[in-house]
Amino acid sequence: MSTEAEGRALAERFREEQHLGVQPLGDLVAIIEQATGIDVAVLEAGQDQHGLMMRDPQRGSVFIGVARTRRPMRQRSTLAHELGHALFQDMTDASTSTWSHRSPEEIRADAFARHLLIPDEGLREFLGEQGSLTQSVLSEVVQRFLVSPSMAAIALCQAGYIDDRTKRTWLTLTTPRLATRFGWSDQYRALQDESDRSRAPQRLLARAISAYAEGVLSVQAIATLRGISRREAEAELREAGVVPKERMATWADPTDLPDPEIDLAALDAVLDAPGFDPDTSGTAPGEDE
Repeated sequence: MSTEAEGRALAERFREEQHLGVQPLGDLVAIIEQATGIDVAVLEAGQDQHGLMMRDPQRGSVFIGVARTRRPMRQRSTLAHELGHALFQDMTDASTSTWSHRSPEEIRADAFARHLLIPDEGLREFLGEQGSLTQSVLSEVVQRFLVSPSMAAIALCQAGYIDDRTKRTWLTLTTPRLATRFGWSDQYRALQDESDRSRAPQRLLARAISAYAEGVLSVQAIATLRGISRREAEAELREAGVVPKERMATWADPTDLPDPEIDLAALDAVLDAPGFDPDTSGTAPGEDE
């Protein structure tokens, strides 16, 4: 089976097992966390860093991290790509792969991401039996499935809606250009604002909030986890009715304390040592005043 076929098969199986149908997917971070139990975070990262998947072989836990970006469609494809690596249990070193020579695992994860985000059946339900397509239809596909024009063009070509020549032309288009030209730039800016915010793993944050409510974790820890100020975190928690419990200090009764056992034999040995002068011992020059 080719890498393309493997990626498509797993994407279709994932949608079926999670009862996602063939419609566009909404919040990918929430879908991944709820469906797989994988912790996902949106993080500050370098300009060339898009995403990563890490696996702890001892605990069997998996973590996916993606970069904050003003390019929401790329962030979604990165999330889907890293999910593909996780589901395929890939353990390859991504640093050894380049765009000019991508490994089979990277190509397979690309195929998984494309078929997950814009399934062939969902595309056909949306477009029906249309003939020659224009860029306005491409814009509608990008807007509906929240994918890049290049991913949409590849999917349209594979589904037989456009020829290879049109696909190559549309590969050069950008989402901001389509959004501006066809009137949905306001929606695109809202998507940009969403993808450019840090986001902590939901389960980790939920545990931290529970610990705060029990009075064993500071509000600063939650603020740091979320990348917001302490004041903001405290105000949000208070508004949600989450306040730390007051823990009363329990003092022990002195009569319950054990009798101390003090052995002064070592001190007696020092005091009885020949030449020991208690008036000068332990006083450094200049300290006798």
